[in-house]
Amino acid sequence: MKKVIIVDDENAGRKLIKEYLEDFPELILLGEANNGVDAVKIINEFKPDLVFLDIQMPGLTGFNVLTHLDELPQIIFSTAYDQFALKAFEVHAVDYLLKPYTKERFKKAVEKLATNNQKNKAQDLTSSLLMDAATYPEKILVQFQNKLVTIAVSEIIRIEAFGDYSKIITSDKTFLSNYGISHLEEKLNETIFLRVHRSSIININKIQELNKYAKSYDVTMINNDVVRVSRGYMETIKKLMY
Repeated sequence: MKKVIIVDDENAGRKLIKEYLEDFPELILLGEANNGVDAVKIINEFKPDLVFLDIQMPGLTGFNVLTHLDELPQIIFSTAYDQFALKAFEVHAVDYLLKPYTKERFKKAVEKLATNNQKNKAQDLTSSLLMDAATYPEKILVQFQNKLVTIAVSEIIRIEAFGDYSKIITSDKTFLSNYGISHLEEKLNETIFLRVHRSSIININKIQELNKYAKSYDVTMINNDVVRVSRGYMETIKKLMY
């Protein structure tokens, strides 16, 4: 018997896998998740033997999810994007199901479980993922009013410290993150998101202009927000000047 978790941001994708699993009574479904953040929680809680894992999801990509797990189960990727196939096998996935796939193709993937020794390669998998600089999330889940919503990281104009939390500002809304600004700095692409103050991170793609202010600078963003560059972060801004 193998314990199974399904992770897919589309209900139709999860439903199809559950339907195909009916032919495999030895695979016991424990639960499912529709985003990367919840996937980490449920996998670490139930410690399944097998996870059917989507790649492009809100919160964390499938590859990001793997780097946050306490124990690495066997993985069968299930995705609509074929450009990740090579990377999937580089991290020792059992198989790579490209949507839409047939019941027969699903069966072939499951049959590979008996000979796959992915758990023995856990250390190699984790190391290769952590070394991959292309694993920054494209979408994240953030709080808006009384719910969690998905936003594209590219839409973020700036991030502002808010006590132990952070405010994430886009062109039309302000969202609340449960994480402090230093934690968010570690999670975002440092070539795009620059810390310019102990309480401010800016997206360099959203800069409108830079103005000299005494011995420092003010950065005007495309939404006309003005962010002060503190002296300790002056060199960071100067690297953008040519």
